[in-house]
Amino acid sequence: MKEIKIPLSVKDHSRDSAGLKYVYPVVSRRAGGVSVGINLNVNNACNWACIYCQVPELTRGGPPPVDLSLLESELRTFLQQATTGDFLTRIAPPEARRLMDVAFSGNGEPTSADEFADAVIVVEKVLREFSLLEQLKVRLITNGSLLHRPTVRQGIARIGAIDGEVWFKVDRASIEGIARVNGVRLTPRRIRAALLDCAELAPTWVQTCYFAIDGTEASEAEQLAYLAFIESVKGKIKGVHLYGLARPSLQPGAEQLSNLPQEDLQRFASRVAALGVELALNP
Repeated sequence: MKEIKIPLSVKDHSRDSAGLKYVYPVVSRRAGGVSVGINLNVNNACNWACIYCQVPELTRGGPPPVDLSLLESELRTFLQQATTGDFLTRIAPPEARRLMDVAFSGNGEPTSADEFADAVIVVEKVLREFSLLEQLKVRLITNGSLLHRPTVRQGIARIGAIDGEVWFKVDRASIEGIARVNGVRLTPRRIRAALLDCAELAPTWVQTCYFAIDGTEASEAEQLAYLAFIESVKGKIKGVHLYGLARPSLQPGAEQLSNLPQEDLQRFASRVAALGVELALNP
């Protein structure tokens, strides 16, 4: 593992900061500290193409086979360093010098890896070795599009069994909005069904990236569709993570994107919170 010389920042989620293939640390504003990322999509391939994605040279598809032995070795090596000496002091700003979670995220949809469920078992095994399973959440950040696969459901169920959780992407809730923001043709009904299936397997948050396109907020019709979607799953989900853009998009059309004025983001957040769901806001 190479030395991390530049302190980590929420504005830089480089996957090679530690010189490892599958494991990388980031400072996560939503996790509230250092998140240990697991990147199964090392070829920068995803089955979605979100307009705000920060992955360079993103392509459509799934990942190559995952070397589970290497993943286990890298995670063990990383945690050995992270839990001893001044590692966190060197790599993180003062307010973030604590390990918060191990998160399946990376450069594509994690559940598209055939080895996803086995990778969850590997992470659980290593965390148990370090007596960290009760201290660090195991999280999955997903677009939820592959819940129909038995192995995906198996992996998510295991995450639930070890008191982990899922952050499930729902950025828009109309066919047109989903196509524009996420680059896929899916109906809100299908996404809702997958979300409810996921929430039965593990505690699940909706995560929503909310921003302006060409300087304009989502239309009132789009906002109402989203609010109706959240209303329909209220009581089944843990809550909503609402956040703005922290890092620049590397996708075509990136120049069209910008953060909303604080008052506009706060107004929309208030509408979501008024539904009676727990809301975590990260501008």
